Amino acid sequence: MKKTILLTALVLSGLTSFAQSNDEKNIKLFYKKALTESKAYTWLEYLSNDIGARLSGSQNAQLAVNYTKSQLESLGLDKVYLQEVMVPHWVRGEKESAFILNGKVKTAVPICALGGSVATAKTGLTAEVIEVQGIKELAELGDKVKGKIVFFNRPMNPENVETFISYGACVDQRFAGAKEAAKLGAVGTIVRSMNLRLDDFPHTGAQSYGDLPKEQYIPTAAISTNGAELLSATLKSNPSLKFYIKQSCETLPDVLSYNVIGELTGTVTPENIMVVGGHLDSWDLADGSQDDGAGVVQSMEVVRILKNLNYKPKNTIRVVLFMNEENGGKGGAKYEEVSKQKNENHIFALESDSGGFSPRGFSIEADDANLKKIQGFRDLFEPYLVHSFTIGHAGSDISHLTSKAIVKAGLKPDSQRYFDYHHAANDKFDAVNKRELELGAATMASLVYLLDQTGIEMPKAN
Repeated sequence: MKKTILLTALVLSGLTSFAQSNDEKNIKLFYKKALTESKAYTWLEYLSNDIGARLSGSQNAQLAVNYTKSQLESLGLDKVYLQEVMVPHWVRGEKESAFILNGKVKTAVPICALGGSVATAKTGLTAEVIEVQGIKELAELGDKVKGKIVFFNRPMNPENVETFISYGACVDQRFAGAKEAAKLGAVGTIVRSMNLRLDDFPHTGAQSYGDLPKEQYIPTAAISTNGAELLSATLKSNPSLKFYIKQSCETLPDVLSYNVIGELTGTVTPENIMVVGGHLDSWDLADGSQDDGAGVVQSMEVVRILKNLNYKPKNTIRVVLFMNEENGGKGGAKYEEVSKQKNENHIFALESDSGGFSPRGFSIEADDANLKKIQGFRDLFEPYLVHSFTIGHAGSDISHLTSKAIVKAGLKPDSQRYFDYHHAANDKFDAVNKRELELGAATMASLVYLLDQTGIEMPKAN
């Protein structure tokens, strides 16, 4: 009886193996390659620990360009080249300082200047504080904010399992808060960090003065979530308290930088281009390992896996490491500008810019036909715990692409811990798990492969 059971099991095992599709076999191979011989973690270690923070216009940004170009060249791709792009050059200057001045009690709180902010006077800025929950409430206060520091204290909503929804619902106060407060005569703004947990790390990020004249620019900074809680509580007991802030940031002339590009040329329709990429720049407070060193090395790993397996793509597969996503988006815009000049045809673009955590699926920008096609791949991904294929924002850099028929996707990792690190001083190499990083790269390679093999659904002519 035992022999019969064993024989039956062996036969069934053989049938299962025989019935396995080529797609299943290849995807399994992609994951094996990523989990056993990936270079992604080694590349990330160098970007993070040997180069470090890579804000656009900095020397470290140029070092990252040189390093990633050399690594792509070592893979033996068909083409590797640089694409010139002028980028903004903002520098933080000396470490910022801030205090709550509650009568005779002086309490230090952690802050950091927001990207693009102007400096305070050399002696700093001291003023009364008025707390608001957002730009709408600010507008309702009108001239009551004149001469004061506006404190934007709307937190990220913890009820959303998808944390990017919470981020999107309150990031407007960081990006446009200073502009709107300046219009009403405020002398500065501080913004609660975009972070779901309570800690002492202020999170920087882009802000814009819009079309305000430069003489109306006011200093703006992020305050840690613990600092925001303390300031809010202290304001309730003493609405007349004052706040002191000192920062010495400045904007220097634009700098020449580069997008880094590598290609595997298509063998059937090389004129059709599939992009996979992330952004090479990072904020200046830390290594930018999650944002977006992870996405950079995952994108490089996609083409390494395909090249290593001697895969001959039907379409041209192009890895693009974009410069200046964080404070300007110049790299993505320049890539599209050059693409238009060359009359290139992009059929697919995949971006990784949501951290190096365990992959859960993709956020997709596509019409119904192509969405259904990608959702039809779900069974191939489920063995790897990848299951979410939903409509949503694919990525900032690839948002510039405007080819007539293009499908866009963003890698969607588990987002629960992402905003613990996003734009903060703890976004370092040790925050990234090697295995999770590699799983993300394999997931990206699998989607690129499947769409290269099957193509995209072209829109029907009217």
